[in-house]
Amino acid sequence: MEEHVVLVSEKDEVLGTMEKMKAHENGILHRAFSVFLFNDKGEMLLQRRASGKYHSPDQWTNAVCSHPRLEESYLEGAQRRMREELGIQTTLAEKFHFIYKADVGQNLWEHELDYVFTGTYNGEIHPNKDEVSETRFITMEKLDMEMQANPNQFTEWFKIILEEYKHHL
Repeated sequence: MEEHVVLVSEKDEVLGTMEKMKAHENGILHRAFSVFLFNDKGEMLLQRRASGKYHSPDQWTNAVCSHPRLEESYLEGAQRRMREELGIQTTLAEKFHFIYKADVGQNLWEHELDYVFTGTYNGEIHPNKDEVSETRFITMEKLDMEMQANPNQFTEWFKIILEEYKHHL
């Protein structure tokens, strides 16, 4: 089944839906969400995208990023993808939203109205191997050092969203 994204105006007015790949090929603005999870030590959960992903395979990114379905709220979509990708559930809080556009390679673009959520999680993680090859917690300081030393190991959208997140701290 091909996946669709919800196309929106800059004011989050629904304009319709489009097959996900076509929206990414054409850089069309659509709904998305990003989840930042932290443990009780303040470390951020990262996931490494599975090698079979159609773009940005094997790169590190935040806990979850994806797209809500037409009938879902941003929060419902974020909760669904936490279960599907990481096999976990936790309470999330919406922090902010913004629009960004990122070249993710292979003539594909992420142009998203992105709602960013945060939460705390300390339990076991059960990654879906079709989505996630591994997970780890990292301090913000170590993450900054790794991103400076090896920027190509991280997804383009994560770099953008993390900088925006820091402005909202």
